[in-house]
Amino acid sequence: MRPRIEPAKPATLAPSSPSSPSSPSSPSAAPAPFGPDEIARVRRPFRAASLLPGRAYHDQAIFDWELEHWFLRDWIAVARAEEVPEAGSFVVREVLGESVVIVRGRDAELRAFYNVCRHRGTAILEEDCGTAVRFQCPYHAWIYDLDGRLLRARHTEDLDDFSPATFGLAQIRLAAWGGFVFLSFAADAPPLTTYLGDWPAHHAAFGREFTRLRRAARLEYDVAANWKLIAENYSECYHCPGVHPILNHLTPYDLGEDFFPAGPWKGGWMLFAEGCETMSMDGGRHGRPLLPATSELDARRIYYYLLWPNLIVSVHPDYVLTHQTWPDGADRSRVVCDLYLDRDPVAGASVDVGDAVEFWDLTNRQDYHVVELQQQGTGSRSWVAGRFSNQEAAVHAFDLMCVDRYALDGARTSREANTAIPPRRAHRRAGQVT
Repeated sequence: MRPRIEPAKPATLAPSSPSSPSSPSSPSAAPAPFGPDEIARVRRPFRAASLLPGRAYHDQAIFDWELEHWFLRDWIAVARAEEVPEAGSFVVREVLGESVVIVRGRDAELRAFYNVCRHRGTAILEEDCGTAVRFQCPYHAWIYDLDGRLLRARHTEDLDDFSPATFGLAQIRLAAWGGFVFLSFAADAPPLTTYLGDWPAHHAAFGREFTRLRRAARLEYDVAANWKLIAENYSECYHCPGVHPILNHLTPYDLGEDFFPAGPWKGGWMLFAEGCETMSMDGGRHGRPLLPATSELDARRIYYYLLWPNLIVSVHPDYVLTHQTWPDGADRSRVVCDLYLDRDPVAGASVDVGDAVEFWDLTNRQDYHVVELQQQGTGSRSWVAGRFSNQEAAVHAFDLMCVDRYALDGARTSREANTAIPPRRAHRRAGQVT
């Protein structure tokens, strides 16, 4: 996700079947929103490629296409398993215009349902969270069990062709990984384990146990920008010296490497400057312990990831940060930023995360200011798709994820690396690079 210090590889198109974990979703019912020439310009090798066309960030029809073909088909993270810890506990989420109930059943299984009574469409639950023995519609008192079965519907006993067994709550596919609860609104989407590809194995190789995480802080933002601009902004640190002077002091923008995954994600790491322990206002951990399984090498790095389409995960030595961007129209997004600690420090003692929260609130606001300016500028009739700098290979990688899915041809374009930074400069900037 940030610079990679190795020779570049040429961009290539690789065929992949629709069921492949790395294959873009490709429903055949609707045409691609961009023409072959526009897609080809982005699919060119990194140093010859163009950015996405301007209307990708402004056109309502393209936004609606993305919702239907990406967000309502692919797996998206919507909650954490610890939010529904016991039988009957539930949360209600607004997901892409749908009210969704996530509940833990008496069998300890998590399930998701549309928050809609099967009688006359009334929203059943008004609370954001709680505990229930069963669900009762507030209008005509139809009663549903925790597993969605219709238990009671008064005055329906003599209806023709009516059976409670076929009038349970409409279920949504749910699966969990690493404590994150994912939904897919598509009946034909591959299982989550298939969809994630090499994402679980990558984190397992580091010994990470995301199921141990517990939320310690939350920040929320309303951003007047398209969701893809926010993802592109996260994908590079070319802007960091001017926009984020504190961040660039802690992790110099031109030190790090990217990963080249096979699954629907991208990521990489950046190196801390000498004397810095984590991302905070002064670079110190202030007594926060390292996350479990953090090696001496990992304690010198911050790892950045983006899991398609909208889950950003940043692994610090002492905490994990997530950003999740929820589209709210072609030109507006809601970003939820959560900071997680390991469950043992959270349970055992008070841990101060104020310095990290202050740092990320500052950094987020700096980012969202410039992406709002970018949203404004890309709407000008004068703007045509620009070119990538040689430090924006990860932005190109995200744009490739988009155009491969726009194309609906089942192909996956290989990404490339940033231009290498001379080793002598790297040593001068931040000490020994491992």
